[in-house]
Parts: sequence; C-alpha cells; structure tokens
Amino acid sequence: MNQPVWSPVAPDASKAEAARLALLGHDLRAAVSDVLGGLRLIDHGQIDQATVLQLERVRAAGEVLARLLEESLAAMLGEEQIEGPQIANVQMSRFLYDIEARWSGRAREKGLAFHIAVEPGVPVVLALDRIALERVLANILSNAIKYTDAGTVRMHVGLTEDRGLRLSVHDEGPGFSAEALARLFQFAGRPEGTDKPGHGLGLHISQGMANRLGGHVSVQNRPGGGADVAFELPATAWRMADPGVRGDLPDLSRVKVLLAEDNITNQTIICHMLAAMGAEFEVAADGVEALHWLEREEFDLALIDIEMPRLSGIDVIRGLRAGGGAQARMPVLAVTAYVLRANRDAIYAAGADGILAKPLPGLETFGQAIAAALARAQAHTTLDPVRPEETVEMNLARFAHLMDIAGPDNADELLDRLQSDLRKTERALVAALADTDRATIRSETHVLIALAGAVGAERLQALAETVNAAAHRREDGPMKALAAETLAQIDRLIEFVRHEIDRRGVPA
Repeated sequence: MNQPVWSPVAPDASKAEAARLALLGHDLRAAVSDVLGGLRLIDHGQIDQATVLQLERVRAAGEVLARLLEESLAAMLGEEQIEGPQIANVQMSRFLYDIEARWSGRAREKGLAFHIAVEPGVPVVLALDRIALERVLANILSNAIKYTDAGTVRMHVGLTEDRGLRLSVHDEGPGFSAEALARLFQFAGRPEGTDKPGHGLGLHISQGMANRLGGHVSVQNRPGGGADVAFELPATAWRMADPGVRGDLPDLSRVKVLLAEDNITNQTIICHMLAAMGAEFEVAADGVEALHWLEREEFDLALIDIEMPRLSGIDVIRGLRAGGGAQARMPVLAVTAYVLRANRDAIYAAGADGILAKPLPGLETFGQAIAAALARAQAHTTLDPVRPEETVEMNLARFAHLMDIAGPDNADELLDRLQSDLRKTERALVAALADTDRATIRSETHVLIALAGAVGAERLQALAETVNAAAHRREDGPMKALAAETLAQIDRLIEFVRHEIDRRGVPA
C-alpha cells in the first residue's frame, strides 16, 4: 500500500503546535530568502563562467526549494488546501533554462554530460502546475544521473502524435532490473541489495505528481543499455497559453510578472489579462508576501497595488528600489484608485515607473502600459556612456500633461519648486560624487529619479537609475563613469525649466 511522503497537521492539532509551525515557517522562509537574495547580489561580471554556472545551478534549485517550502507550509498550517493542479502560465524557455542550470551542474560532479533537446512546435507558454512539473522531472533526472557512471544523460522535449506533451530522459546506466520493474512507482519500492543510496521514493513521487497534472510516467530499458523514463501529458490535460489572441496586444510570452493585489476580484481580472498576453505571473495577496516573492524569485515587471494590508504598495516599491541588483531596476507599475497629485507624487517618489488607475483600464490600454514600461526598461540597460553634446532629452508630451494637471494657477509654482529642487540635488550630488559618499549618492539620485520621471526627462531618469544601482552595488567605476553625463543632463534640465519660467513670464 502506498504511503504519503508527509502528512499535514491534523485539524485538531494544539494551538501551541500550530504556533510552533508558524514560527518555524517564518524562519525557514527568511533563511531561504536570504540565500536567494545573496545569490542575486553577486556580480557575475567579476567571476569566471564556470562559477557563474554553479551559481545559476544553486539559484535554480533554491527557487524550487522556495516553491516547495511555500506549498508544504501552506498545507501544514492550513493556509490553503492543495487539491489538484495549481494552474499558472509556465514559459518553457525559462523553465528549461533553469532545469539545465540545475542538473548540468549535478551531472558535471560525476563527470557526466547533460543535454536538453527541444523539438520544433513545442509551445512557448503552457498553462499547468509548475511545482508538479518540476517535481516530476527532478526525480526522474536525479535517478538518471545517480545510476549513470559514465556518458551522457539526455532530456528530450517534444509532442506526441496526438499533440500531447512528452518529456523523456535517456540515461546510459545499467537499466532497471526485473525486480525493480516489478515494483515501479511503489512507495520505498527499491529492491534490496543495490549499491546506490536512496530509498526508492523518486519514481513514486514522479508518478504522483504526474497524476496530479493529469498525465503518467512510463519506464523502459533501452536495447543498447540504459533506461528511458518518459512523462506524457495528454493534450486534454494541459492548456496552451495563447499570447497571440489579439493582434493588437503585446506578446508577453517571455515576461514574468509579480502581481501584488489583495482584492480577489482585481486579482482575477488582472490575471486573466496577463494570461491573454501569455505572461507568466505570480500573485501576492499583501505587501509582505510581495517582498517575499521578490526575495525568492526574479521578475521582469511588478504590478503593485498601493493600498494593501500588512505593508503598503509604497513601502513595497521603496523596499524593491533599495534592494540593489538587477531586481531594483525592474519596471514597476502602481495600481491605485488614489490619483490626486499628492498621491501620484508620493508613488513616483517611491520609485514607480507608472500608474494604472482603478477601475482598471481595458485590455488594450493595460497591455500598452506594460509594453511601454518594459520597452523603457530595456532602453535603460543599453545606455551609451557619455554624449555631452546632447541637450536634455524630454518627453514633451509627458511634460505638457504634467502642466495640464497642475493647471494655470499651480504650474508657475510647480516650475519654481522644480528648479529649486534640481539645483539643491545638483549641489548635493556634486559633493557626494567628489567624496564617493555612496549613501548620499543613493539618496540624491533617488530624488532625481522622481523629479526627472515626473517631468519626462527620460535620459536623465535612466542615468540616475543606473548611478543609483551602481552606488547600491558599490560599483564605483560605473557610477563615476556616468557622473559627468548625469550632471550635464541635470544642468540642461535646469536650463529647460528656466526657459519655461521665462516663457510664462514668471520672475526668476
């Protein structure tokens, strides 16, 4: 009779036991978050490629560990009931990259090669239970590498004749004995007398997770030696996410989004819109959970509700921007019903790249906002070092919109205050750069990001973001290399504002 690998805490467990598990869960989550956060702060440009590959292996395994931990703790603490597949968009290229990063390292430890081959026609995005899929493959690959002493382990990804998904692993080990084949998929079904470590749980778990997905695992010995273990998922058991539902929507099939939103209705609406564009996404129900996701995994974009329990969206954005590394430069769109000028100023000052007003816009507008934020982030990563001959680069439409929002009665005061703030920031930044005062550089460029972003000085905003990130990472070379152009752009923006003040007839 099959036995469960673990059992959740019984409903009548004592309050003391529940509290102990909650505290243990808190510390486990914190420890895993610290490991993953530390990995992301390592500058890959300063280490050799072999070490980079090992770090990627640890990162990929760490993210799987974090997901398994979340699921297990949720079940043990009664936070949610895990029944059947937990459907989410899975980007196959990203998923297979993590599989290769993790298992190629394990193979190299034994002197083995590891290869993944993907057939043409495999969908870019699948909608299925990622945790279950990872557990199926992890146990199959672990066994293949364990029992192969020399040669290559190969993984093949393709489609069956009836368009189902098939992932198969071929090893060059001894294959399965007759006794092992007779006890396949049993709990602790490994035959006695084998010289390899383990208890025979791997295939049992793989088959259980395959059943959870609606598929099955099959095993056969290869005629020339070794084994072939395949996982097949019928076309009726998985749903291909279609990023091309509408020609006027952006293709987000290679984009991973964090959605932080406590309202269930808004969660549902946004998730449907993201799925329609092919995005992979995770959902956080409050600000604390959002920061946990940001500590555990990497995202390409964040959608952050401003009013959330436990931790506000403003605090989440601030925490993200202060965290350092590539994640700190990730585009963030705030989602809020509070769109008065004071609210908008606070949101932009925290580090948001844009604001989506509630009630949420239609699918086309929503998609355009995300595409624009991603395009802008991409542009920021390809900055030229210094182009002193240029004038300040302004998004005049955004500047005009800001003036319209301010209105005739407030535009003059806004320009005067902007000029004063820019001059103050310029003076402080000059002194901080001269002394390599990274704390002040971070503080002043943070202010500069908000000022430049508000008025549409896009290149200055991008430069300030890059210098801010370099100061966080203590990368003095890149920070100082961009300092001259940053200060030049500040000076040109001050000149632009002064010209606007003169044009409007405001005394300087």
